[in-house]
Amino acid sequence: MAYEHNQVCFHTLGSDESWTLATYEKDDGYQSWRKVLAGELSPEQIIEEVKASGLRGRGGAGFPTGLKWSFMPRDAEGQKYLVCNSDESEPGTCHDRDLLRYNPHALVEGMAIAAYAMGATVAYNYIRGEFLDEPVPRFEAAVKEAYEAGLLGNDIQGSGIDFDLYTFVGAGAYICGEETALLESLEGKQGRPRFKPPFPANFGLYGKPTTINNTQSLASVPTILRKGAAWFAALGPEGSGGTAIFAVSGHVEKPGNYELPMGIPFKDLLNDICGGVLGGKKLKAVIPGGSSCKVLPAEVIMDCTMDFNSLQQAGSSFGTGAVIVMDEDTCMVKVLRRIARFYMAESCGQCTPCREGTGWLYRMLTRIVEGKGEEADLEKLVDVANKIEGHTICALGDAAAWPVQSFLKHYIHEFEYMVRNNGRSIVDDPSRAAA
Repeated sequence: MAYEHNQVCFHTLGSDESWTLATYEKDDGYQSWRKVLAGELSPEQIIEEVKASGLRGRGGAGFPTGLKWSFMPRDAEGQKYLVCNSDESEPGTCHDRDLLRYNPHALVEGMAIAAYAMGATVAYNYIRGEFLDEPVPRFEAAVKEAYEAGLLGNDIQGSGIDFDLYTFVGAGAYICGEETALLESLEGKQGRPRFKPPFPANFGLYGKPTTINNTQSLASVPTILRKGAAWFAALGPEGSGGTAIFAVSGHVEKPGNYELPMGIPFKDLLNDICGGVLGGKKLKAVIPGGSSCKVLPAEVIMDCTMDFNSLQQAGSSFGTGAVIVMDEDTCMVKVLRRIARFYMAESCGQCTPCREGTGWLYRMLTRIVEGKGEEADLEKLVDVANKIEGHTICALGDAAAWPVQSFLKHYIHEFEYMVRNNGRSIVDDPSRAAA
């Protein structure tokens, strides 16, 4: 099936110097923001339009964006803030950096509109430290161009609207992808999650009302207002409006970032868009939304569409839209060990279940891979994961637990085989097809 590429975030791609103001404005860029400055769109109208569009957060949680904006207290006195989360640290995820590289003005305009809708006059884009080579300079150049064009600043174009936008470069901590840890980092503190409540909408950056949104979510807003909520919602199924940028990696012929309608069948994404499994091998498993999502066997995901509801019903989640593909020769025990090592290393250590439990998971999996595992370790792995899940301040504990639970649910035979064969993987057994 052929898919019409209704680009929402990557609409300037294919143009020379797609990241410049001149290119962006040729493609109707800042049209929505100019309507705001002209008094043609009220904050209430913007929020209702974003609600009607069905836009949900693309950073992992999938929370309705317009509803989140409505939580910002409109009658609060003093400063209010908007923060964009461009930390993009979920393994497998690599689309936000391309937004910053190739269409940064969409994010600048989206942040300006969002800030106006919520009554915020100052915004920060928190960008991952590893993006210093190209995404950060491109975004900062776009902000500079917008200021020079009179699209940002004080009393913009005589509208009475003030909006200032700043860049903040993080230090590469996964935990700072959690919104309250990000706020702590912005304030110059160690990036550790805050207890909630109070929630950021009431007590956020510097104790002021704050909303945090993902890069892709905010970059979608100008196109939604320009083309209409109904147009955006119709691109995807009910409950999953619009497009998503699928970051496809692993054993595929054509890995990359693809902006496609929500609800595309996975088999079409894999075969028609990405050219199928690398080397013509069989598909074994897929993690559909970044490493923290539960793994799905081939026979399950081949019947899924790539949207929030379908993947949830299948036992996983849409996450960040980072699709990690694994072929028939993948050792699932070694993959899980690698994932467990990541979450052990990135735990901030604030919560005991996460600080201690992630280490337990990694060390038990290491024993199994090194041929020192015991049958009892398999039950203990699930037990530890269950005791981490739901018992931490933020979702990093859940992110560490879910892969363990799902890998052992679907591929327990591989773990049992490795334990019984002193660390040998089932994929190295010529007779594994019969296992």
